[in-house]
Amino acid sequence: MKALVLIGGFGTRLRPVTYAVPKQLIPLAGQPMLYHVLDLLPSDVEEVVLATGYKAELIDAYVRAHPTRFPVRTVAETEPLGTGGGMKNAGGAMSDPFYLLNSDVIAQVDLAAMARAHAAKRALGTMALFEVDDPRPYGVAALGPEDRITAFVEKPEPKDAPSRWINAGLSVWDRSVLDAIPPGRAVSFERETMGGLLARGVFGYRLPSFWDDAGTPERLLHAQQLLFDAGRGGAGGVPPGALGSGPVAAMPGASARGASFGRYVTLGPNVIVEPGAHVDNSILMDGAVVEREATVVGSLLGPKVRVGAGHRVQGQVLGEGAVA
Repeated sequence: MKALVLIGGFGTRLRPVTYAVPKQLIPLAGQPMLYHVLDLLPSDVEEVVLATGYKAELIDAYVRAHPTRFPVRTVAETEPLGTGGGMKNAGGAMSDPFYLLNSDVIAQVDLAAMARAHAAKRALGTMALFEVDDPRPYGVAALGPEDRITAFVEKPEPKDAPSRWINAGLSVWDRSVLDAIPPGRAVSFERETMGGLLARGVFGYRLPSFWDDAGTPERLLHAQQLLFDAGRGGAGGVPPGALGSGPVAAMPGASARGASFGRYVTLGPNVIVEPGAHVDNSILMDGAVVEREATVVGSLLGPKVRVGAGHRVQGQVLGEGAVA
């Protein structure tokens, strides 16, 4: 099998960080969000195709410089094509069936088991589903016998939601679904294509463990917590010469001698946290500096952000080069 990973959207809810960096390259628990998605794939996947759009060149350069355990190639779109249009544009050489993954979901799932369930039911599609309290921001499935999806409503009002089981952005599809997507224009797979496929057999696959859509600052930090708690973080110890509980994932070149840490922190490459500074529940991206006696809590600091000595940053998103 092959895998198609959708990397669309502009990451508007994570601005100003995403003015400079696509959200898929924001590090969570010690590695970029995209790589946590790729980690879900079974080892026998033959190729991963990244359907890229916004800042495609940065994603292409990163995966070339940081090879994964799979052969990876990128297929860029010249204009926004939506989920269906992105599938059509990049899916020409897909296997039958193939994995389809969103690039901003953090989850615990056995995709090989989902593929086996797909084959056993002779399904056209099998979608991972996750139960949430508020389904309004998501696509929601109505489920019949054997979890066959009988209806699918995108971003419904509460009265219109057929269940609380949402599309988790992880699925298996027969290659023929690509034929149902019109070429050469933007297409929403969920709104325009999905309804016409249900009669051919699309089934839900309920996720028993965790899931989150890391699209907002709050959910990004929550996704990082989930990864650390599941043991899927990078080197989880407090950096040498620092104090605190951790877990902390320090990427190459990061230093924090004399600093202190709470829980759930990523230090990107070449981050410096000076003596007496304290960081808790935060992500510090490449080259950020937290000066002496400063505090960073519940925040996302973009590349080369500098927090001045003694200053406190709490619940903020700071873009590349900002000074606080």
